[in-house]
Amino acid sequence: MSEAGRPQHAAWAFAAAGIAIALMLTGAALYVFRSVRSLPTEVAESGRKALSELREVAAAFRTGSITTSFRGDATSVTGSTRLQFAELRQDEAFERRDAAAVLWGALALPEVVVEARAPVAYTYYLDLDKEWRFKLEDGTVSVVVPAVEWNRPAVDVSRLRFSVREGSVFRDEELVTDRLRAELTPLLDRRARQHVPLVRETGRGKVEAFVETWLVQRFADGKEYRARVVFLDELPAPTPTPPELPRPLG
Repeated sequence: MSEAGRPQHAAWAFAAAGIAIALMLTGAALYVFRSVRSLPTEVAESGRKALSELREVAAAFRTGSITTSFRGDATSVTGSTRLQFAELRQDEAFERRDAAAVLWGALALPEVVVEARAPVAYTYYLDLDKEWRFKLEDGTVSVVVPAVEWNRPAVDVSRLRFSVREGSVFRDEELVTDRLRAELTPLLDRRARQHVPLVRETGRGKVEAFVETWLVQRFADGKEYRARVVFLDELPAPTPTPPELPRPLG
């Protein structure tokens, strides 16, 4: 090749390289332009999706389906219609004082005092079949739950002991002991009721955690809400409506 042809060849090479670079820059600019144009649409779609998810719990309250769903799911999770939330173990002592008299009440016999002692387990629960009221207010799910109930107290019969604290040769101490034994069931039920204040706050915390966990599992936006539990017997008693007076005739 002659010396005169080399500059001409180099000029064509530079021109081809310039065209390729221009095409690459144009393609990149078009890609960036299309990406920028689609960005607001994608952001808007993501926003709409997030907004839709954040409305799931509120929509369930508006349709009135949350109570039915909660009862169904809670029954399935617990395997029964009872939500057991606390167990209390106590060493209990029950006493019976028995007095008697003879001669038509004129002569009082010595009093007999008999005592029963045993460890007792009390279990407390809420009934899922009873009314549960749900209300959504400012990100808080207020739940009015039934009053606390309890199973039959479980006595450790292997450690049940009866003793006569005050006796008399003039009295049948065994008879008094048998009477105390027959009264144990109602006495234990009464004691279970007396222990409700000891487990109420534990129950409140357990039920609030249970409802919040259920919201998270059931709804995409469930973690945004907190539960607040009120027991039915904590609500003020409704004011009775005064009877309507009869209207005078004429």
